Amino acid sequence: MILTSRSNPLIRETLSLKEKKGRKETGLFLVEGAKMASECLKSGMETERVIASESYRGELPEDAVRVSDGLFRLLSDEKTPQGILCRVRIPRRTLRPPQGSCLLLDGVSDPGNMGAIIRTASAAGYKQLYLADCTDPWSPKSVRASMSGIFFTELYIAPRAEILQTLEGIPVFAADMEGENIFSFSPPAVFALAVGNEANGISEEVFARAAARLKIPMRPEQESLNAAVAAGIAMYALKREQFTK
Repeated sequence: MILTSRSNPLIRETLSLKEKKGRKETGLFLVEGAKMASECLKSGMETERVIASESYRGELPEDAVRVSDGLFRLLSDEKTPQGILCRVRIPRRTLRPPQGSCLLLDGVSDPGNMGAIIRTASAAGYKQLYLADCTDPWSPKSVRASMSGIFFTELYIAPRAEILQTLEGIPVFAADMEGENIFSFSPPAVFALAVGNEANGISEEVFARAAARLKIPMRPEQESLNAAVAAGIAMYALKREQFTK
């Protein structure tokens, strides 16, 4: 059977997952595209349902739901839909200390930056990410920008004070334009890298806990870097010894 009506309960609920309210109420988020769907299914994340367009010809699980091409375009968040999306259960995690170096995202507000930071964190080996007052990492734009990194990292969303308490005893290094040169800095084996809001930087609470403030040197005519770019440079700079052995 091919679903064609947007009034179908499954379709209505799936449409709601484009918004934070719908994701919060259902505990689900959307993963779209053939490669992302494949990575999601391989990752072990709980896929509640796969939805495919009528014309999609890729491999599908037996319980996948087919919808008309027009209805799929309505469900899709892509400019050029690939014809497949997954409804995935948002992991529920209890705050716990990291098992290695981690990220503290302090007020990151742009979904594209959030996804790009998650993608780089996964690539650079920062498995745990702690999010305080950030944009929703489970939004379609953030998930898409993470390029499957969101499947292989652990996200902990909590109030800033609770996160800082969880990181007690772990040195926090704050990305700051007034800090010392990050390329001359030698970090310990385990640390937390704090990345702040795109416009306002790191909060006073996190600065108060910072063991050091670190900057990325730039030519004087360049005022700043994009938050995700700066975070990526900082992540690799602090782990450069691991990648040069």
